[in-house]
Amino acid sequence: MAMALAHALELPGKLRLGRQEYFVVQRIYYPGFTIGGGVAEIGGIVATFALMLTSGSPVQFWPTAGALVALLLMQLVFWLMTQPINKHWLQEVELAAPAKRFFATEGSDGAALPPTEEWTTLRNRWELSHVVRAALAMLSLILLTTAIATQSL
Repeated sequence: MAMALAHALELPGKLRLGRQEYFVVQRIYYPGFTIGGGVAEIGGIVATFALMLTSGSPVQFWPTAGALVALLLMQLVFWLMTQPINKHWLQEVELAAPAKRFFATEGSDGAALPPTEEWTTLRNRWELSHVVRAALAMLSLILLTTAIATQSL
């Protein structure tokens, strides 16, 4: 939740940035958010799935299952809304080979992918995707807390 929430909390300040400043700020996220977010989000999904499988009652199972669904929806939002724009932001950044594969910043012929939309449209979509992801992460945390709080003593 920390990574998505951090992005969401930056929203008001980042909306005040001009094009040049915004692009400078966008480049600071790689590689920290990529590595940290990947490990934390995959780990969270695996841990929540394990918790769901070991829940002792329906009262614990359903909130845990809901938390898992919220975490999976976070991934859906990332891959459909966030990741295409990450590719755009990182086109001109020198990346290591694994990062080039993850972000797919080059087409099959090695040429940079062309920008397709106005930068403010991409910015708004990227920022909104992180607000949605933060809300889903918060929902997951609340559901997991509910499941744990209802555990029999």
